[in-house]
Amino acid sequence: MKLALHLSYSGPRIELDLPKVLEAERLGYDSVWTAEAYGSDAVTPAAWIAARTERVAVGTAIMQIAARTPAMTAMTAMTLDQLSGGRFRMGLGVSGPQVVEGWHGESFGKPLSRTREYVALVRAILRREKPVEFRGEYYQVPYAGADATGLGKPLRSILHGRADIPIYLAAIGPKNVALAAEIADGWIPVFFSPRRMAMYREWLDAGFRAAGGRAAKTGFDIMPSTSVVVGDDVNACRTRVKSNVALYVGGMGARGKNFYNELARRYGYEDAATTIQDLYLAGKKAEAEAAVPDALVDEVALCGPRERIRERLAEWKSSGITTLMLRGDLTAVRTMAELAL
Repeated sequence: MKLALHLSYSGPRIELDLPKVLEAERLGYDSVWTAEAYGSDAVTPAAWIAARTERVAVGTAIMQIAARTPAMTAMTAMTLDQLSGGRFRMGLGVSGPQVVEGWHGESFGKPLSRTREYVALVRAILRREKPVEFRGEYYQVPYAGADATGLGKPLRSILHGRADIPIYLAAIGPKNVALAAEIADGWIPVFFSPRRMAMYREWLDAGFRAAGGRAAKTGFDIMPSTSVVVGDDVNACRTRVKSNVALYVGGMGARGKNFYNELARRYGYEDAATTIQDLYLAGKKAEAEAAVPDALVDEVALCGPRERIRERLAEWKSSGITTLMLRGDLTAVRTMAELAL
């Protein structure tokens, strides 16, 4: 199992913990990943990190599909990949309706269809086999809408990029996970529980079959993102995770359209998911955090003293994941290197 480091969203100011990134590289971490929501973007920090490192791969977790045309994403990927010496990995995701429509001003539409078209277009641009032409429900290249000039022409990238830049999809629902297995090179789930791997394996296998195979693709990277909090007081460590769980399960989406709330329900925490969302949407964030079950935190995060994390890490290693992408401080980065590498 490889290790990756995930850098969280910005607050009011963007700050990169470069000492932590450089320590992860020194310790043998495989990759470092940036994030974006509706503040700082994922690409600029990735470029900054690539310029300050030498070996570690740099990825985006995630570039929001609604924020960029497929061509812009392909151009960005090729540019960063060449400037970093072939170290770039492209993490993509649809985000949710609140961000897509409320921030980017785009229709959320059919996320599966949109993602499939998007990835197909990006791959066609990277391959450079011929000038790109595409006719889909969401993307037309060249554009041929009613207001088109008619002057658009199929083009091929001037830059000769690496055709096999790895593409990862962020997904947690059954159809999205299956799509990742079918069309991508890796899968990034959040709030992943290793004890639910049988459920996820069904979805992954459906995607592998759709891609024409019976078993997992060679080299397909299963890379869950999880919090690691090291400390003597288990409850205090859990508390630091509960704020994030409450934010997503309670507030990252509307009532009735919250993918993370649905995931908690799939895990069997129906009552807690309802309570957390009710409290969070009522503005009672502290109460929502307190309503997050300890058991749920222990499923999706690694918390507590070093030896407790060592014991619980065994379940993660045996679940079939290939890379563990952790969010945590410098102590967590060093502890996981000692325990996992």
